[in-house]
Amino acid sequence: MMDQDDQLIEPVYPPDEYDSLPEGDGLMIISLEKRIMSANLQAEKILRMKLERGKPFDISGVVTEEYRAQAEIAIQEAFDHGHSYSNLVAKLSLHSGMPVSLVFSINPLYDNDDHIIGVVLTFRDNELGGHLTDKSSQSQLIGYDTLFEQLAEGVFTINNRWRITSFNRQAQAITGFTREEVLGKNCWDIFRSDLCRSSCPLKITMETGIVRMDQDVRIVAKGGQQRSILVNTSVIKNNRGLVIGAVETFRPLTLTISMKEGQLSPQDYMGQIVGESRALRQILQLVPDVAAADVTVIIEGESGTGKELVAKAIHQQSPRSSGPFIPVNCSALAETLLESELFGHVKGAFTGAVNSKVGRFELAKGGTLFLDEIGEIKPEIQIKLLRVLEERVFERVGGTRPIPLDTRIIAATNKTLLREVREGRFREDLFYRLRTVPLYLPPLRERKSDIPLLVNHFVSKFNKKYGKQVRGIDPKALKLFHQYLWPGNIREMERAMEYAFVFVKGPIITFSHLPEFTEATDLKNHSERDRSARSYLWEDEKTTIEDVLRKTKGRRDEAANILGISRTSLWRKMKAHGIG
Repeated sequence: MMDQDDQLIEPVYPPDEYDSLPEGDGLMIISLEKRIMSANLQAEKILRMKLERGKPFDISGVVTEEYRAQAEIAIQEAFDHGHSYSNLVAKLSLHSGMPVSLVFSINPLYDNDDHIIGVVLTFRDNELGGHLTDKSSQSQLIGYDTLFEQLAEGVFTINNRWRITSFNRQAQAITGFTREEVLGKNCWDIFRSDLCRSSCPLKITMETGIVRMDQDVRIVAKGGQQRSILVNTSVIKNNRGLVIGAVETFRPLTLTISMKEGQLSPQDYMGQIVGESRALRQILQLVPDVAAADVTVIIEGESGTGKELVAKAIHQQSPRSSGPFIPVNCSALAETLLESELFGHVKGAFTGAVNSKVGRFELAKGGTLFLDEIGEIKPEIQIKLLRVLEERVFERVGGTRPIPLDTRIIAATNKTLLREVREGRFREDLFYRLRTVPLYLPPLRERKSDIPLLVNHFVSKFNKKYGKQVRGIDPKALKLFHQYLWPGNIREMERAMEYAFVFVKGPIITFSHLPEFTEATDLKNHSERDRSARSYLWEDEKTTIEDVLRKTKGRRDEAANILGISRTSLWRKMKAHGIG
């Protein structure tokens, strides 16, 4: 007569596939009650513990904390649903010494009536790779967990019940969720993407086995912000070729959009300023400090360089970020209307003033007033603007009641205001009043290393707008982008990319999809601009050199490049003018 333990053990000999385990593989059979039913000597050697039949065994107590949840989920899924897992990676939790890397597989164990009565664990010690019969397999296993963690892309895996079974370090950084928070959860509960319930790339891959590449998906990060990511998906199969899950890799796009519709966070506005060139980084590094000080700022740069984006970034990182950001394009308003737009007017102040009107200074109360193209305003308005900046009060047109100014002024211009002052078109006192903190945005031709990033940014943007799946631009077309001078700067590039999206049918933008670039005309115009700059340099060389050196923080290579002269010539001119 067999006792109860013998009755349990009798039918659970390992199936045929375990009869010829490679030398060095550990084997253990665990019952539904999580008790040891069988184990070989190699299992004891690898786990560094005595494995006695009938003793309780919990794998989560054997592996380190970072792999614990994954191991628990895999065991439970095998018990509950008969799922198999292969080549899972973990580290042993030892009382002393360095952690030991472990590779293990889990398979359900059935009785003759196809009822699950336990699980079979096979594992090998990654540190003892010599037991592997195939050297290439050994190289793949050793250090796999380290490689997974160091990947530059976010990676996670799911089982065939859509539960997350692994989540690497970069995935945590992109989403804001920790590994402990996501393991065992359904992937749609974590990512909450706009495609989860419709055309999810991972769902398509799981159902069809088709690999999905560079799918543009918008997810919701832990903090509530929406993030655009590019997703690649593929299925995971076991040794018998059965689909047991899927893997997704993803990387963020440049643009990050806030959950609050119509508004962007400070980091989001910085994210919209696309580029990593040295010239641009120098500007962006100044933004936090400039934003913290409630001073007047003037942003100079050619049209299309992104001056308003920088102004918005300053506003959003300033103490006034909760207030409004009110832009005014000074060149777009007639001189007779500009004063009323800025200061407002009272009823009857002039013909047509049938009602009182609040001006932009009042609308921007508690926030920031952005005066774009300020170099275009006439001297009469310049005088009034100077008075407002100095006295911090203003009056509506036709009114007599002084209104306190409670707004920060950020101005921008595509002109060189110093030259405008020298030539008598802009008041010197207003120039210095605005120029508490000057910023200079370089044109695109001076930051060509940013062109590939901008191309990727616009590809993502217009894919969403036009519902296309363009993946990039032909290298020959990209070479043209690098050679072209872009007189309209980033705004011109955006229009060129949108033009291409109107006509492109496939995944790649080629020459045939782009508008005509009038390179000869642009080269001529650029040459004329250079001659004008050199003429101005001759007229007031010392002032110009000092101004450029301030913009470049004393970096002579950059200053010489802006001035269109060699570094040696710049040094000689500095010496002649006594500039240290």
